[in-house]
Amino acid sequence: MIKQTLLVPLAGCLLAAACAQAIAAPNPYSNFVVFGDSLNDAGQFTDTGGPAGATQRFTNRTGPVYLDGSGEFRSLNSTQLLGGRLGFSADQTAASTSAVRANQGLVDGNNWAVGGYRTDQILDSITTESATGERTRPGYLPTNNFRADPNALYYISGGGNDFLQGRVLNTAQANTAANQLADSVQTLQTAGAKYIVVWLLPDLGLTPAVNGTPLQASISQLSTDFNQQLVTRLAGINAEIIPLNIPLLLQESFADPARFGLATDQNLTATCFSGSGCTQNAVYGINSATPDPSKLIYNDSVHPTEAGQKLIADYAYSLLSAPWELTLLPEMAHATLRAHQDELRSQWQSDWENWQAVGQWRAIVAGGGQHLDFDSQSSGASADGSGYNLNIGGSYRLNEAWRVGVAAGFYRQNLDAGSNDSDYKLNSYLATAFAQFQQNRWWADAALTGGKLDYDNLERKFDMGAGEGGEKGDTDGHLWAFSTRLGYDIAQPGSEWHLSPFISADYAEVEVDGYSENSTRSTALTFDDQTRDSKRLGVGLQGKYNFTRQTQVFGEYAYEREYEDDVQKVNMALNSLPANDFTLEGYTPQSHLNRVSLGVSHKLSADLALRGGYTFRKDDDFTQQGISVGVALDF
Repeated sequence: MIKQTLLVPLAGCLLAAACAQAIAAPNPYSNFVVFGDSLNDAGQFTDTGGPAGATQRFTNRTGPVYLDGSGEFRSLNSTQLLGGRLGFSADQTAASTSAVRANQGLVDGNNWAVGGYRTDQILDSITTESATGERTRPGYLPTNNFRADPNALYYISGGGNDFLQGRVLNTAQANTAANQLADSVQTLQTAGAKYIVVWLLPDLGLTPAVNGTPLQASISQLSTDFNQQLVTRLAGINAEIIPLNIPLLLQESFADPARFGLATDQNLTATCFSGSGCTQNAVYGINSATPDPSKLIYNDSVHPTEAGQKLIADYAYSLLSAPWELTLLPEMAHATLRAHQDELRSQWQSDWENWQAVGQWRAIVAGGGQHLDFDSQSSGASADGSGYNLNIGGSYRLNEAWRVGVAAGFYRQNLDAGSNDSDYKLNSYLATAFAQFQQNRWWADAALTGGKLDYDNLERKFDMGAGEGGEKGDTDGHLWAFSTRLGYDIAQPGSEWHLSPFISADYAEVEVDGYSENSTRSTALTFDDQTRDSKRLGVGLQGKYNFTRQTQVFGEYAYEREYEDDVQKVNMALNSLPANDFTLEGYTPQSHLNRVSLGVSHKLSADLALRGGYTFRKDDDFTQQGISVGVALDF
C-alpha cells in the first residue's frame, strides 16, 4: 500500500513446506490467482535484509529476532496462508513477476499483487503488463490468451495506495478509485472468471499512519465512500463475488482483542510492531524487552503483522468453506428418511409370509440408533454424526393378499462437520402410510412418507486468528417421499427358507428453509432455501430362514442408482452486506448406493415377537449404519 519509491526491504517466500501448508481438505478450485497491492504481495521484490535469495513481503519477520540481517524470512501473508489451506503449493501461491525467482530458475506463481500498486495499476496487471521495477512481463490475461479460468478462485484487494499517493481527496475521487477496482473484477468476469473474492478497503483512518491525526475523520469517511461505491458496482457484476468485510473485521478485533489473542492493554490502532512510519509499541514492539508481533495488528503504519495476516486468511476461509458444511443439512434429512424406511422394511421382512390373521391388527414399537460418516470431497466437508430414534405404528390385514398400515417416527441426529467440528442438530418428525401385497409368491409394497424437520441448533465453527470463531442459527424444513418394491419368492410354498429378487423405485424431496445466523459480525451469513431431490432405481435380493417355529433370521442386499447426483449449491450473503449475495458449491451426492441389512426375530408368545436389526449403507464418500430393537403385538 506504500509507494514503490518508499518500499522497505521485506522477505520472499518461506520454505516450500511452510508456504503450502497443504492439508487434505476440500478445494473445488482449479487455481488461486491474486491481484492487488502490498497487502497481498507474496514477494515481488528482493529482500535485501533477509537471507540470500529471499523475496520480501509486507509483514514482520518470523522471529525470534525479527530484525534485518537476522537470517529470518518474512512471515507468510494472508493469500499464502489461504492458498496453502486450500491445498495450493508454495510455487502456485508465489509472486508472478519476481526477478529473484526468475534468476533462480523458479516458476512464476499466480500472485500478481505488487506493493505500491494503485487501482489503475492493478487493472493494468490484468489487462496489459505487470511491472515491479525489477522485472516486467505481460499481464495475467495476455499471458493466458485473454481467457480467465472459470474454475479458478480469484482474489483482489486495492485502493489504499490511491489514498496514500494523494489521488483520493474527495468523494468523487474515492468513487473513481473504487470503480477502477470494480473494473478489474468486471474484466476478469468478462474473460470467464466466475469466483472472485474482493476486499472492502480497511478504514484507513484507523491505521497508525492516520489514527489520531487531523485527517482521521475525513480519511475514514472517504474509506466508507470508496466501499459504498465498490459494493454497489460489485452487486451488478454477473459473477459469484465473495466480499470480505475487512473494515468490520478490524473493528471487531479492536473492540474485543482477547477474542483474537491480541493484547488487551495496548492501543492497537496507534502503535505498531516495527516502528516504521508509526509509534513502536513499547511492550511488544521490535525493540522492546518482549517483542511479539502476534499481539499486535499492525507491523508498520499500514500493513498487518503475522497475527493480522492469519486473521484475514481465516476470515476468507470461513466464508469459502461454509457451503461445504451447510449443504450437508439436506443430507442429514435424507439419512433420517432412509433410516425410517429401513426400520419399516426390517419389520416387513420379519413378517414375510407370516402376517397376522385377516381382520387383525399388528402393533409395532421400535427404538434404535444410527451413525453417519461423510468423507471429504472437493467441495464437501468431512463429517460424522450419530442419533437415536423411536418408531411406533401398526398394520391391519384387509384380506389374504393385502395389508395396510401407518407408522410414525421421531429421530434426533447430531452431525460434527469440518476441521473445527461444527455442530449441527436435527429433530425429524416422520409419518408413513403403507400398503403391502403378498400372493402366489409375488409380493409388493409401497409407502408414502411426510415429515417436519427442526434444525434446532446449527453452530458453524472456524479458525479466527489465535482463537476459534462461531456463528449460530436455526431453521426448519420438510420432506416427503414415495417408495415401492416388487419381488418374487423363488422358494416353494411352505419352505423353511425364502429367497426373492426384487426391483425398487424411490423418490424423495427435502427442503431446508433459509435462515440467518444470529449476529451482525463480519463472519455471520444468511443462507437461502436448499432443496435436494433424490430419484433412485434399484435391484436387490432378500432372504429369510426359519431356524425354529419361534426364531428366524432375515437379510437383504440392494444396489440403487441415484439419478439426482449434481453438485449441491447454496446461495448466501454476509449479514453485514445483504445485497451482495453469491452462490458456491457444496456436497455432491454419489451416483450409487449399496445397502445390506440383517435381522433376527423371535416369538415370545403366539401374539408377541421381539425383533432386532442392523443396516449398512455405503457409497464412495458416505457410510450410514443403523441398529434397531422392536416388538410386534397382534390384537
